[in-house]
Amino acid sequence: MAEGRIDPLELLDHVVESMGGQRRSGQHEMVRHVAQAITEGDHLLVQAGTGTGKSLAYLVPLIAHAMTSDTTSVVSTATLALQAQIVKRDLPRLLESLGDSLPRPVDVALLKGRGNYVCRHKTAGGFPEEDDAGALFALDGDPASPHPASGPSTPLGREIVRLREWAEETETGDRDELMPGVGDRAWRQVSVSSMECLGAQKCPVAAECFSERAREKAGKADIVITNHALLAISAFEGLAVLPEHDVVVIDEAHELHDRVTSAVSGQLSGALIGTASSAARRHLGTDTEPLAAAQRAFESAFDAVPSGLMSGGLNEPQESALGQVREACRAALSASNMESSPQPADGGRQMARSRLLVILELCERMLGAGGAGEVLWATRPSAFTPGSGYVAAAESSPATISIAPLSVAGRLRHGLFEEHTVVLTSATLAIGSEFGPVAGSLGLTGEGAPSWTGVDVGSPFDYPKQGVLYVAKDLPKPGRGTSEEQLAELEALIRASRGGTLGLFSSRRAAEEAADALRTRVDVEILCQGESSMASLVSQFSDEPDTCLFGTMSLWQGVDVPGRSCRLVVIDRIPFPRPDDPLMTARTRAVAQAGGNGFMSVSATHAAVRLAQGAGRLIRSGDDRGMVAILDSRLASARYGGFLRAALPPFWPTTDRATALAVLSRLAAAQPV
Repeated sequence: MAEGRIDPLELLDHVVESMGGQRRSGQHEMVRHVAQAITEGDHLLVQAGTGTGKSLAYLVPLIAHAMTSDTTSVVSTATLALQAQIVKRDLPRLLESLGDSLPRPVDVALLKGRGNYVCRHKTAGGFPEEDDAGALFALDGDPASPHPASGPSTPLGREIVRLREWAEETETGDRDELMPGVGDRAWRQVSVSSMECLGAQKCPVAAECFSERAREKAGKADIVITNHALLAISAFEGLAVLPEHDVVVIDEAHELHDRVTSAVSGQLSGALIGTASSAARRHLGTDTEPLAAAQRAFESAFDAVPSGLMSGGLNEPQESALGQVREACRAALSASNMESSPQPADGGRQMARSRLLVILELCERMLGAGGAGEVLWATRPSAFTPGSGYVAAAESSPATISIAPLSVAGRLRHGLFEEHTVVLTSATLAIGSEFGPVAGSLGLTGEGAPSWTGVDVGSPFDYPKQGVLYVAKDLPKPGRGTSEEQLAELEALIRASRGGTLGLFSSRRAAEEAADALRTRVDVEILCQGESSMASLVSQFSDEPDTCLFGTMSLWQGVDVPGRSCRLVVIDRIPFPRPDDPLMTARTRAVAQAGGNGFMSVSATHAAVRLAQGAGRLIRSGDDRGMVAILDSRLASARYGGFLRAALPPFWPTTDRATALAVLSRLAAAQPV
């Protein structure tokens, strides 16, 4: 390879040849556009269909950029699965194929939020155990025997023992490297949040801190792989959680809006205030009666608020209660500051103060929600009843008050796009040929928006020849739950296909009900989400060509099962947001009040992207053949149906049931390619 500036296209050709791959025109086009965006400092939205090889298409230009730049580039993903794929598979293979063709090695680092790493100070006893930890270590055996205990008797206790043993051996402390994994309750025993952390200046084991080591490595890296949540904190809160960087590539960019919203949302409840009060009493030694009184005031003020959007904002008693909680937290924090000679590495003290600070900040946000363009809503916990599934709890149960930005567009524009060159990519970033809906949600349209380019590099797959889109136009409009007509249609489709079906449902309950009903009607095995780990279910579905797998949103994206095992994808209904989703309701109203079409801008756009993600599970390789069947007649009959269909791959379409069943029968009878 020539010395001096590295041509990304030459680099790509070298890599593909070294890997024994074939030239893909879409991948070449994407590399060219990404490299141009980096060189010219322009923002780019690039849709790259399944099979394009988009990870390679942005990693190659980033490596070329690293050879001539002293700054770091950041790659952000929505899912841990893609993050792991890039770090453990894509980048190592890419760098190995390059050999010594680069002027110097490429330094890559993985960076996550602090809570994803073991805290050495906590495992050494520097923090108090969680409140429910005492009962976790009930020991097996007879206490009167010479050897009364063989270890913790609870599964949770055993997980914690295994975690602490692993913490002594691991080199990274990264939760995702622990196999098999553990639940959140166990992980909390060995980790701390960013607010609970003592900080490098105070922590006695800072030199051994896994999180600090990861941040130090990231600060020296050419390319840092991170996630949308950490990117959101950097953009919204201006915290230096990421090293200085000039280029950001956002993979799975269709998820950015929702992940950012989730990362900057907050929840407040009486139980949370009570937990903070208990921690302050135990670890700060302050008078917590004002906090207890504030908790009672909060619970009283929000006792009668109905679940759902608080469209009228806070009433006077609610404002007063939040003010009382805020002042009680402020007084407790002030009193703890005045105490003499606090221990410099007192984890319990830091934990208690962090809980008070979280509540104080939430109160201030909620009291200023109207003027800051934020939305408030109330929720109450759901309960699971055997035989009945998930049901809403009584309105008399304690309310949790949530807050989130009405829009994240402005903050992303200022915190992300103004300071960096940003490349956003996904297999589902445009609706038809229109990038505007996604661009608008991220702050790239409207007055003062930065310039950007949108490009669709296509897919190497021949969708009209490889796949069929069947819309069951004669079914009644979906109501609540799964109708008998839908179940009968699903039964006919599975019988014709002889299994090999991925069923994507709008709710967990719908998936479970359909699985229970179809198991008595068809003679193929039906797996259902929740019956085992997701990895185990997907593995069995992939290994057994005639097995079916039913599930909900986590199966709509990220499931990669090429071949005959997934020859039929069934979607029970158009994935509109739930009609009682408070934040979506508020956003829809805001668009309508501004003179736009709230339904199309919010609900239909959300559904189009999700529908495309679900349909994208079907064709995963050039040899795949199959059908996407949608059991929602509105896709054929409603005015917005064309808008939604434009987001889907260009499969051969039909609404004729007999034709669909005949196609599936031929697919089932065909021998594997």
